[in-house]
Amino acid sequence: MPNQENTARLLPDVAVHAQPHLAGALDWVGMADIQVPVRFDAGDGDVQRASAKVGAFVNLKRPDKRGIHMSRLYLQVEQALSTQTLTADLLHALLRGFLDSHKDLSDRACLSIHFEHLVRRPALRSDNSGWRAYPVCIEASLTGDDFLLEFGTEVVYSSTCPASAALSRQLIQDQFASDFDATRPIDHAAVLAWLGSEHGIVATPHAQRSVARLRIRPVAGAGFHLIDLIDRVEHALGTPVQTAVKREDEQAFALANGGNLMFCEDAARRIQKALDADAKLSDFHVRVEHQESLHPHDAVAYASKGVEGGYGSTP
Repeated sequence: MPNQENTARLLPDVAVHAQPHLAGALDWVGMADIQVPVRFDAGDGDVQRASAKVGAFVNLKRPDKRGIHMSRLYLQVEQALSTQTLTADLLHALLRGFLDSHKDLSDRACLSIHFEHLVRRPALRSDNSGWRAYPVCIEASLTGDDFLLEFGTEVVYSSTCPASAALSRQLIQDQFASDFDATRPIDHAAVLAWLGSEHGIVATPHAQRSVARLRIRPVAGAGFHLIDLIDRVEHALGTPVQTAVKREDEQAFALANGGNLMFCEDAARRIQKALDADAKLSDFHVRVEHQESLHPHDAVAYASKGVEGGYGSTP
Protein backbone atom coordinates (compact mmCIF):
# COMPACT_ATOMS: atom_id res chain seq x y z
CA MET A 1 0.00 0.00 0.00
CA PRO A 2 1.50 3.41 -0.95
CA ASN A 3 2.27 5.74 1.93
CA GLN A 4 1.03 9.36 2.10
CA GLU A 5 4.15 10.74 0.38
CA ASN A 6 3.85 8.35 -2.53
CA THR A 7 0.13 9.04 -2.89
CA ALA A 8 0.81 12.76 -3.16
CA ARG A 9 3.36 12.12 -5.88
CA LEU A 10 0.82 10.14 -7.87
CA LEU A 11 -1.81 12.88 -7.90
CA PRO A 12 -2.24 14.10 -11.47
CA ASP A 13 -1.67 17.75 -12.43
CA VAL A 14 -3.12 18.28 -15.88
CA ALA A 15 -2.47 22.05 -15.66
CA VAL A 16 1.20 21.48 -16.52
CA HIS A 17 0.25 20.14 -19.94
CA ALA A 18 0.11 23.03 -22.39
CA GLN A 19 -2.40 23.19 -25.22
CA PRO A 20 -0.49 24.81 -28.11
CA HIS A 21 -3.62 25.15 -30.23
CA LEU A 22 -5.11 27.40 -27.51
CA ALA A 23 -2.00 29.44 -26.68
CA GLY A 24 -2.54 33.07 -25.66
CA ALA A 25 -1.89 35.57 -22.89
CA LEU A 26 -4.81 36.38 -20.57
CA ASP A 27 -5.61 39.73 -18.95
CA TRP A 28 -6.78 38.32 -15.62
CA VAL A 29 -7.21 34.88 -14.09
CA GLY A 30 -8.28 34.11 -10.55
CA MET A 31 -11.28 33.72 -8.28
CA ALA A 32 -14.34 35.84 -7.50
CA ASP A 33 -16.51 35.85 -4.37
CA ILE A 34 -14.05 34.13 -2.05
CA GLN A 35 -15.80 33.99 1.32
CA VAL A 36 -13.56 35.19 4.13
CA PRO A 37 -13.87 37.26 7.33
CA VAL A 38 -12.15 40.64 7.37
CA ARG A 39 -11.19 43.06 10.13
CA PHE A 40 -11.92 46.70 9.34
CA ASP A 41 -11.27 49.98 11.14
CA ALA A 42 -13.58 52.69 9.74
CA GLY A 43 -11.43 55.41 11.29
CA ASP A 44 -12.87 55.41 14.82
CA GLY A 45 -10.51 52.79 16.24
CA ASP A 46 -13.31 50.21 16.55
CA VAL A 47 -12.15 47.20 14.54
CA GLN A 48 -15.19 45.29 13.31
CA ARG A 49 -15.22 41.79 11.90
CA ALA A 50 -17.34 41.35 8.78
CA SER A 51 -18.16 38.64 6.28
CA ALA A 52 -16.60 39.60 2.95
CA LYS A 53 -16.46 38.42 -0.63
CA VAL A 54 -13.06 38.78 -2.23
CA GLY A 55 -11.83 38.68 -5.80
CA ALA A 56 -8.17 37.71 -6.32
CA PHE A 57 -6.55 37.86 -9.76
CA VAL A 58 -3.24 37.90 -11.62
CA ASN A 59 -2.57 38.15 -15.32
CA LEU A 60 -1.24 35.20 -17.30
CA LYS A 61 1.48 36.64 -19.50
CA ARG A 62 2.85 33.30 -20.70
CA PRO A 63 0.83 32.09 -23.70
CA ASP A 64 2.49 28.67 -23.43
CA LYS A 65 1.26 28.08 -19.87
CA ARG A 66 -2.17 26.57 -19.35
CA GLY A 67 -3.11 28.13 -16.02
CA ILE A 68 -2.12 29.84 -12.76
CA HIS A 69 -1.86 28.49 -9.21
CA MET A 70 -5.26 29.44 -7.82
CA SER A 71 -4.75 27.65 -4.53
CA ARG A 72 -1.77 29.92 -3.83
CA LEU A 73 -3.94 32.99 -4.22
CA TYR A 74 -6.69 31.54 -2.06
CA LEU A 75 -4.38 30.56 0.80
CA GLN A 76 -2.71 33.97 0.84
CA VAL A 77 -6.10 35.73 0.91
CA GLU A 78 -7.37 33.52 3.72
CA GLN A 79 -4.23 33.81 5.82
CA ALA A 80 -3.85 37.57 5.47
CA LEU A 81 -7.40 38.92 5.56
CA SER A 82 -8.83 36.68 8.28
CA THR A 83 -6.08 37.49 10.79
CA GLN A 84 -5.01 41.10 10.18
CA THR A 85 -6.79 44.46 10.08
CA LEU A 86 -7.22 45.86 6.58
CA THR A 87 -4.62 48.50 5.76
CA ALA A 88 -2.94 49.77 2.61
CA ASP A 89 0.30 48.10 3.67
CA LEU A 90 -1.44 44.75 4.17
CA LEU A 91 -3.05 44.89 0.72
CA HIS A 92 0.21 45.93 -0.91
CA ALA A 93 2.01 43.01 0.75
CA LEU A 94 -0.77 40.61 -0.26
CA LEU A 95 -0.56 41.65 -3.91
CA ARG A 96 3.22 41.36 -3.80
CA GLY A 97 2.73 37.84 -2.48
CA PHE A 98 0.46 37.05 -5.43
CA LEU A 99 3.22 38.03 -7.85
CA ASP A 100 6.04 36.38 -5.91
CA SER A 101 4.10 33.11 -6.04
CA HIS A 102 3.64 33.53 -9.83
CA LYS A 103 7.06 34.89 -10.83
CA ASP A 104 7.20 32.97 -14.08
CA LEU A 105 3.57 33.64 -15.02
CA SER A 106 2.39 37.09 -13.96
CA ASP A 107 3.48 40.72 -13.57
CA ARG A 108 0.13 42.26 -12.54
CA ALA A 109 -2.16 41.50 -9.60
CA CYS A 110 -5.43 42.90 -8.28
CA LEU A 111 -8.01 42.20 -5.63
CA SER A 112 -11.44 43.46 -4.57
CA ILE A 113 -13.13 43.19 -1.19
CA HIS A 114 -16.87 43.69 -0.60
CA PHE A 115 -18.58 43.78 2.79
CA GLU A 116 -20.88 45.90 4.98
CA HIS A 117 -19.83 48.04 7.92
CA LEU A 118 -22.31 48.80 10.72
CA VAL A 119 -22.47 52.33 12.15
CA ARG A 120 -24.77 53.40 14.98
CA ARG A 121 -26.61 56.60 14.07
CA PRO A 122 -28.58 58.77 16.52
CA ALA A 123 -32.17 59.88 15.93
CA LEU A 124 -32.80 63.49 14.92
CA ARG A 125 -34.70 64.54 18.05
CA SER A 126 -35.41 61.62 20.38
CA ASP A 127 -32.84 59.78 22.49
CA ASN A 128 -33.05 56.69 20.28
CA SER A 129 -30.49 55.36 17.86
CA GLY A 130 -30.15 52.50 15.38
CA TRP A 131 -27.73 50.72 13.09
CA ARG A 132 -27.01 51.60 9.47
CA ALA A 133 -25.14 49.11 7.28
CA TYR A 134 -22.93 50.93 4.78
CA PRO A 135 -21.57 48.86 1.88
CA VAL A 136 -17.81 48.99 1.48
CA CYS A 137 -15.81 48.09 -1.61
CA ILE A 138 -11.99 48.12 -1.53
CA GLU A 139 -10.00 47.59 -4.72
CA ALA A 140 -6.23 47.41 -5.06
CA SER A 141 -3.84 46.58 -7.88
CA LEU A 142 -0.09 46.19 -8.31
CA THR A 143 1.81 46.51 -11.58
CA GLY A 144 5.55 46.47 -10.99
CA ASP A 145 6.02 49.03 -8.23
CA ASP A 146 2.83 50.92 -9.15
CA PHE A 147 0.34 50.32 -6.33
CA LEU A 148 -3.19 51.71 -6.75
CA LEU A 149 -5.76 51.71 -3.95
CA GLU A 150 -9.35 52.92 -3.81
CA PHE A 151 -12.40 52.34 -1.68
CA GLY A 152 -16.06 53.17 -2.00
CA THR A 153 -19.37 53.29 -0.18
CA GLU A 154 -22.96 54.51 -0.59
CA VAL A 155 -25.01 57.12 1.25
CA VAL A 156 -28.81 56.89 1.06
CA TYR A 157 -30.77 60.11 1.50
CA SER A 158 -34.07 61.83 0.70
CA SER A 159 -34.33 64.42 -2.07
CA THR A 160 -37.29 66.77 -2.42
CA CYS A 161 -37.72 68.33 -5.86
CA PRO A 162 -37.42 72.18 -5.84
CA ALA A 163 -39.67 72.52 -8.90
CA SER A 164 -42.37 70.36 -7.32
CA ALA A 165 -42.09 72.38 -4.10
CA ALA A 166 -42.58 75.65 -5.98
CA LEU A 167 -45.59 74.28 -7.88
CA SER A 168 -47.10 73.00 -4.63
CA ARG A 169 -46.68 76.38 -2.96
CA GLN A 170 -48.46 78.04 -5.89
CA LEU A 171 -51.44 75.70 -5.53
CA ILE A 172 -51.60 76.43 -1.81
CA GLN A 173 -51.57 80.14 -2.56
CA ASP A 174 -54.39 79.64 -5.06
CA GLN A 175 -56.40 77.71 -2.49
CA PHE A 176 -55.82 80.44 0.11
CA ALA A 177 -57.02 83.10 -2.32
CA SER A 178 -60.11 81.04 -2.99
CA ASP A 179 -60.92 80.39 0.69
CA PHE A 180 -60.20 83.85 2.11
CA ASP A 181 -61.81 87.04 0.81
CA ALA A 182 -59.09 89.63 0.19
CA THR A 183 -61.55 92.44 0.98
CA ARG A 184 -62.30 91.19 4.51
CA PRO A 185 -60.06 91.13 7.61
CA ILE A 186 -58.06 87.95 8.11
CA ASP A 187 -59.10 85.85 11.09
CA HIS A 188 -55.92 84.50 12.73
CA ALA A 189 -57.61 81.42 14.21
CA ALA A 190 -59.27 80.57 10.90
CA VAL A 191 -55.99 80.82 9.00
CA LEU A 192 -54.20 78.73 11.61
CA ALA A 193 -56.83 76.02 11.34
CA TRP A 194 -56.73 76.22 7.54
CA LEU A 195 -52.95 75.70 7.53
CA GLY A 196 -53.36 72.55 9.59
CA SER A 197 -55.99 71.04 7.33
CA GLU A 198 -55.79 68.87 4.23
CA HIS A 199 -58.17 71.34 2.57
CA GLY A 200 -55.64 74.13 3.04
CA ILE A 201 -52.44 72.25 2.16
CA VAL A 202 -53.78 70.90 -1.11
CA ALA A 203 -50.44 69.87 -2.61
CA THR A 204 -47.14 68.49 -1.39
CA PRO A 205 -43.85 68.26 -3.33
CA HIS A 206 -42.62 64.87 -4.44
CA ALA A 207 -39.56 63.37 -2.79
CA GLN A 208 -37.69 60.16 -3.35
CA ARG A 209 -35.10 57.90 -1.81
CA SER A 210 -31.77 58.77 -3.39
CA VAL A 211 -28.29 57.25 -3.42
CA ALA A 212 -24.83 58.81 -3.57
CA ARG A 213 -22.25 56.26 -4.70
CA LEU A 214 -18.67 57.24 -3.84
CA ARG A 215 -15.28 56.02 -5.03
CA ILE A 216 -12.24 57.39 -3.23
CA ARG A 217 -8.50 57.36 -3.80
CA PRO A 218 -6.92 58.20 -0.45
CA VAL A 219 -3.57 59.95 -0.13
CA ALA A 220 -0.70 57.80 1.14
CA GLY A 221 -1.07 57.01 4.82
CA ALA A 222 -4.65 58.32 5.10
CA GLY A 223 -6.20 54.95 5.89
CA PHE A 224 -9.85 54.03 5.38
CA HIS A 225 -11.57 57.00 7.04
CA LEU A 226 -15.05 55.69 6.23
CA ILE A 227 -17.02 57.28 9.07
CA ASP A 228 -15.49 60.72 8.49
CA LEU A 229 -16.33 60.39 4.79
CA ILE A 230 -19.93 59.39 5.52
CA ASP A 231 -20.34 62.21 8.04
CA ARG A 232 -19.09 64.78 5.51
CA VAL A 233 -21.46 63.61 2.80
CA GLU A 234 -24.52 63.23 5.05
CA HIS A 235 -23.94 66.66 6.58
CA ALA A 236 -23.60 68.20 3.11
CA LEU A 237 -26.87 66.65 1.95
CA GLY A 238 -28.80 67.29 5.14
CA THR A 239 -31.35 64.49 4.64
CA PRO A 240 -29.74 61.06 5.23
CA VAL A 241 -32.22 58.26 5.85
CA GLN A 242 -32.95 57.52 9.50
CA THR A 243 -33.00 54.43 11.71
CA ALA A 244 -35.13 54.66 14.88
CA VAL A 245 -37.91 57.21 14.30
CA LYS A 246 -40.47 58.61 16.73
CA ARG A 247 -42.97 61.29 15.68
CA GLU A 248 -40.64 64.10 16.75
CA ASP A 249 -37.88 62.56 14.59
CA GLU A 250 -40.19 62.25 11.59
CA GLN A 251 -41.22 65.88 11.98
CA ALA A 252 -37.57 66.92 12.16
CA PHE A 253 -36.93 64.90 9.00
CA ALA A 254 -39.76 66.72 7.21
CA LEU A 255 -38.21 70.01 8.30
CA ALA A 256 -34.80 68.91 7.00
CA ASN A 257 -36.33 68.00 3.63
CA GLY A 258 -38.04 71.38 3.40
CA GLY A 259 -34.76 73.13 4.12
CA ASN A 260 -32.75 71.04 1.64
CA LEU A 261 -34.67 71.06 -1.65
CA MET A 262 -32.37 69.72 -4.34
CA PHE A 263 -32.10 68.47 -7.87
CA CYS A 264 -29.54 65.74 -8.55
CA GLU A 265 -27.18 68.47 -9.79
CA ASP A 266 -27.48 70.26 -6.45
CA ALA A 267 -26.75 67.08 -4.52
CA ALA A 268 -23.70 66.26 -6.64
CA ARG A 269 -22.28 69.75 -6.16
CA ARG A 270 -22.90 69.66 -2.40
CA ILE A 271 -20.92 66.43 -2.12
CA GLN A 272 -18.23 67.69 -4.48
CA LYS A 273 -17.69 70.79 -2.34
CA ALA A 274 -17.53 68.74 0.86
CA LEU A 275 -15.01 66.26 -0.55
CA ASP A 276 -12.88 68.97 -2.18
CA ALA A 277 -12.20 70.19 1.35
CA ASP A 278 -10.94 66.77 2.49
CA ALA A 279 -7.13 66.72 2.38
CA LYS A 280 -7.12 62.93 2.82
CA LEU A 281 -8.44 62.42 -0.72
CA SER A 282 -6.26 62.49 -3.81
CA ASP A 283 -9.29 61.96 -6.06
CA PHE A 284 -12.96 61.06 -5.80
CA HIS A 285 -15.85 60.03 -8.01
CA VAL A 286 -19.48 60.75 -7.09
CA ARG A 287 -22.60 59.34 -8.72
CA VAL A 288 -25.91 60.61 -7.35
CA GLU A 289 -29.10 58.85 -8.32
CA HIS A 290 -32.52 60.30 -7.54
CA GLN A 291 -34.95 57.41 -7.90
CA GLU A 292 -37.82 59.51 -9.16
CA SER A 293 -41.33 59.19 -7.74
CA LEU A 294 -42.66 61.31 -10.64
CA HIS A 295 -40.97 59.37 -13.48
CA PRO A 296 -40.25 55.71 -14.16
CA HIS A 297 -36.61 56.68 -14.79
CA ASP A 298 -33.91 58.09 -12.50
CA ALA A 299 -32.19 61.48 -12.47
CA VAL A 300 -28.41 61.06 -12.31
CA ALA A 301 -25.41 63.37 -11.96
CA TYR A 302 -21.66 62.75 -11.69
CA ALA A 303 -18.91 64.80 -10.07
CA SER A 304 -15.20 64.38 -9.36
CA LYS A 305 -12.22 66.26 -8.00
CA GLY A 306 -11.18 67.19 -11.53
CA VAL A 307 -7.70 65.66 -11.37
CA GLU A 308 -6.11 65.37 -14.82
CA GLY A 309 -6.35 61.76 -15.93
CA GLY A 310 -8.45 60.95 -12.85
CA TYR A 311 -12.01 59.85 -12.27
CA GLY A 312 -13.50 62.76 -14.18
CA SER A 313 -12.37 61.35 -17.52
CA THR A 314 -15.09 58.63 -17.49
CA PRO A 315 -18.66 58.41 -16.07
